[in-house]
Amino acid sequence: MEVKVEKVYQEKLKRCEDAIALKEPDHVPICPYIGIVPYALDGCSNKDSMYNYPRAAEAIVNFYKKYPMMDASLHKGFNSGRANELAGSTMIDWPGRPGTKVPDQSTYQAMEYEYMKEDEYQEVLQDFTGFMLRKYIPRAYPNLAGLSSIRFVPNIIVGTPPLCGLYTEEALKAYEILAEIAKEEAKRIKANTECSQRVADMGFPPFFNGGGEVPFDVIGDYYRGTLPTLMDQLEREEEMEELCYRIADLEIESFQYYMDADMPVKRATFPMHKGMDGFMSPEQYEKMYWRPFMKIINALVDMGVTPYLYTEGRYNTRLEQLTDLPRGKCMVHFEKVDMRQAKKIVGSNSCIVGNFPMVLLETGTPETVTEKVKELLDICMPGGGYIFDCDGSIDIAKEENLDAMFNALLKYGNYR
Repeated sequence: MEVKVEKVYQEKLKRCEDAIALKEPDHVPICPYIGIVPYALDGCSNKDSMYNYPRAAEAIVNFYKKYPMMDASLHKGFNSGRANELAGSTMIDWPGRPGTKVPDQSTYQAMEYEYMKEDEYQEVLQDFTGFMLRKYIPRAYPNLAGLSSIRFVPNIIVGTPPLCGLYTEEALKAYEILAEIAKEEAKRIKANTECSQRVADMGFPPFFNGGGEVPFDVIGDYYRGTLPTLMDQLEREEEMEELCYRIADLEIESFQYYMDADMPVKRATFPMHKGMDGFMSPEQYEKMYWRPFMKIINALVDMGVTPYLYTEGRYNTRLEQLTDLPRGKCMVHFEKVDMRQAKKIVGSNSCIVGNFPMVLLETGTPETVTEKVKELLDICMPGGGYIFDCDGSIDIAKEENLDAMFNALLKYGNYR
């Protein structure tokens, strides 16, 4: 990296670190989460991010060239359309999938199914790996259904006969598909790594470099589905709570790489899908959602990692619980909240992020965008501990409104 670029990189890095530590940096860090908007601005589509990585990478790099005032690399990584085709993925529908109705410019669409049955809590708790291998994966990825044939039985353990459960005809077919998926995933990972490096070489440090899920959301989003999860809170409360803590332990184990990794930043993001106001009672939120999640947060902080809590939906009734976070060690993103209250209650303890309505970038004017930026800065800037972002990832925006947002941030976001 050139000396001049390295200097810019370090300035951006420090700007964010100061805000996280609840200090006043020289300028409000400008870190909007960039969704698929670079593709539309550059004349390609989100389909390219799943099938044509070089073209998608050019669009992303060009976005950072156009908006050098961004203080971090914060864009969506590539997903592999071909790998999902091979697996027969059922949990998403995506642009480019054979037979899809999802437009090329659209984001992929999450599809929610009941991949774990009501009576399978104990099976998951007692043999998580076995459940994933023999039931979850075959249900979520039907083309890998052959994995469900893997079984081991007590036998005379002399030589290799006990391995026969691993090479049933069905399992061997699944392995062949997995080998092809691995090749496609290797291409995706390489493309993501190369794109991120190009952006870093332009002077943009990463905003985060890892992530996980709130244990409750893992159950609700990926295992049971939203409606069954609501019923389980009432009818299988003890099993559900136990599984939340089991998932927390598994996630903590998966984060051990942070301990020795040489990284420019150590930050992990957590989308919080089902913790919003009204989804569950305060007591349920504390017991099922917050406490297991806090176990992960405290473990990460002990590893020197900054957790980034990405709240979704309204969060006005949850603000007091967010003060449980270790002071000056976390970031909290808000989508829909009274930002004055968030600044008052949460901002004295954690760096607050977000809340600019991205819909203004699509439907507003440069004037309304500028006024909203000024309003948000007036609320959140005093005393530091604030990073600018929208209330979600930017997928659709008028170019003149993006220009107005960035220009307003440069004009009104200075501390000194």
